[in-house]
Amino acid sequence: MPKLSPRDIRRKIQGIKNTRRITNAMKVVSAAKLRKAQELILSSRPYSERLYEMLGHLSSRIGSNEHPLFQVREEKRADLILITADRGLAGAFNSNAIKKAEEFIKEKQEAGVQVSLILIGRKGVQYFTKRDYKVLLAYDEVFRKEINFNVVKETGDLVRKRYAEGETDAVYLLNNEMVTKVSYKPIIRRFLPFERLEAKEADLSTYEFEVEPEVLLDKLIDLYLNYQLYRAMLESNAAEHFARMVAMDNATRNADELVKTWTLMFNKARQESITSELIDIVNAVEAMK
Repeated sequence: MPKLSPRDIRRKIQGIKNTRRITNAMKVVSAAKLRKAQELILSSRPYSERLYEMLGHLSSRIGSNEHPLFQVREEKRADLILITADRGLAGAFNSNAIKKAEEFIKEKQEAGVQVSLILIGRKGVQYFTKRDYKVLLAYDEVFRKEINFNVVKETGDLVRKRYAEGETDAVYLLNNEMVTKVSYKPIIRRFLPFERLEAKEADLSTYEFEVEPEVLLDKLIDLYLNYQLYRAMLESNAAEHFARMVAMDNATRNADELVKTWTLMFNKARQESITSELIDIVNAVEAMK
């Protein structure tokens, strides 16, 4: 590394300080967005749990053996819904999800299962569309403002149609999820076939139907699956803001350390410059004697 002058070092320090202002501002913004995202998750959970209970009650009374979304088949083809972020600067948030998706695809392919992808989020789209993977749908710019529910509906309609018509034998969902308030990890779960629900023996609920029970069950399943997909996007969105907040906090701390290091270098270079000038003055005085 060439020796830098005090002026060059001063410019370097100013550049680091400017970067620190940006990373600190991004940390504050992500912290504010994280609080809102966590509030959405907490408000969505009671509705999801109640809907799940209702499906359990109805499916046990109506009978779900004939419903196409409950039928379990041997896996020869599978669909994977992968949710990533639209932006980077969030540490290993996107790379961990992409890595887990590739591990899942490799494992399925080794078992003789053909995997098709549905990608939600620009980072996943950018990665997998440039490689040799079968992509059914790709959505980017999903999380820029509010979560686009049209993406949820279109994705849900596609996978339900493909499963009901036998075009796929299983559908999986992979997204980053908040495990605690201070940690997240990529989680993969089966989306279809629909889990067979059993009502509790103590349940004495009674239902009166104004439509055919099978029609109601079908609509509730559609609603529940859409909502589960929407909730997964909410979880991913919250985890993204948390990951970016942590990454920007680390970047800000690193900038502080770099400023200290370069300030020491600046002081040392300035001292060397002053010493050199003093030596020149002393030599000049001695030469004039």
